[in-house]
Amino acid sequence: MELIYKLSAAVSCGIVVVILAWRVLNWVWFRPRKLEKYLRQQGFDGNSYRLFFGDGKEMAMIIKEAKSKPINLSDDVVPRMVPVVHKTIQNYGKNYFLWLGPTPLVSIMDPDLIREVLNKNYHFQRPSGGNPLTKLIASGLIGYEGDKWAK
Repeated sequence: MELIYKLSAAVSCGIVVVILAWRVLNWVWFRPRKLEKYLRQQGFDGNSYRLFFGDGKEMAMIIKEAKSKPINLSDDVVPRMVPVVHKTIQNYGKNYFLWLGPTPLVSIMDPDLIREVLNKNYHFQRPSGGNPLTKLIASGLIGYEGDKWAK
């Protein structure tokens, strides 16, 4: 009898571990790779997904490099103010994606595509979820949707 309890507890724990491992693997690897494939099919270009950090290390290096160089008053300020965006546009064009961990950040600078996204706002919604503390503290105009936004 005692053996049955131990065996059922071990099987239950094993199932829980497998489910959690699958969810983590899906969150960290399968879903980002699938999103990358869809974005490339839609004509976006960017770095390939890197496990856990995405483009974080490269972005930090680009920002550090941009801030280390002196700037004159006659120089272009864009490479200094937004070095990651500037470098990414040079490498991949105006429609690109960056990886913020396992989440892609899609940037659209084509006026026709921007118009399409803004006209079809129910097709292109912001992702829900995120940090609950941020939702509680930063519930300003940018966080509103629907009727609250219309006011």
